[in-house]
Amino acid sequence: MFAPVILFFIMFKYVPMYGAIIAFKKYNFADGILHSPWVGWDNFKLLFSTPTTIQIIRNTLVLSLLSIIVGFPFPIMLAIMLNEVRKMWFKKAVQTLVYLPHFFSWIIVSGMVVTVFSQQSGIVSELWESLTGHSYPFLYREGSWLAIFVGSGIWKEAGFSAIIYLAALTNIDPTLYEAASIDGASKWKQIRHVTLPGLQMTIVLMLILSMGRVMEVGFDQIYMLQNSTVSDVSEVISTYIYKIGLMGSQFSLTAALGLFESLVGFILVLATNAIARRFGNGLW
Repeated sequence: MFAPVILFFIMFKYVPMYGAIIAFKKYNFADGILHSPWVGWDNFKLLFSTPTTIQIIRNTLVLSLLSIIVGFPFPIMLAIMLNEVRKMWFKKAVQTLVYLPHFFSWIIVSGMVVTVFSQQSGIVSELWESLTGHSYPFLYREGSWLAIFVGSGIWKEAGFSAIIYLAALTNIDPTLYEAASIDGASKWKQIRHVTLPGLQMTIVLMLILSMGRVMEVGFDQIYMLQNSTVSDVSEVISTYIYKIGLMGSQFSLTAALGLFESLVGFILVLATNAIARRFGNGLW
């Protein structure tokens, strides 16, 4: 049963690593990967000698860290709230509603976001105008765009991510809640001293995985929501690779950037696990 999983990772994760040598070559289609001339570290030197690259890396880090810091607690809170619901029909209805956005593509979600926050006909813009007397370009101001980016990501993925925490909650011994209730612990104290410690290992695992993806903002969401007005904060590694690497045919340059992205993610995973291990919660 595990064989398909192994084959998937070998074919789509490990075999493509062979293409990483493009980062050290001046790649062209005629010579191919093997016969393209080696250039050593020239691609990396060129990449980090341009101010645009530094800005793109900064934007990627800012957006990723914002999504983690603001969005990471939401699935945990949602799972705890759903776990406390006693009416099964209400619990199932809420679960369906919060899970559903995960199955929408970012094209659909971005269309909904643009419709809601459009300056001309958006519901939020019309409400803002009725309260303040003037319209506000939510999608064309850097601060509000960042808030919309983070908020739309939470809305889309928090419900599905909560499934993992709900599964972890089922492993907590119910007698712990009964003992805490007998001792006079309120619901908040039960959550603090029973629920959260029971979720501790799962939280650490998800945090380590999140830190491994800190340099991966995701192409679809950014590309569909970004515009030239907010390009100073919305241009990230994935969109840069698409525009410069695929559209501009600078494969070696963007391969170097992608390799750097993977290296940073690898280091962050090791660092996060090392910190977690000091508190007795490391994965290895």
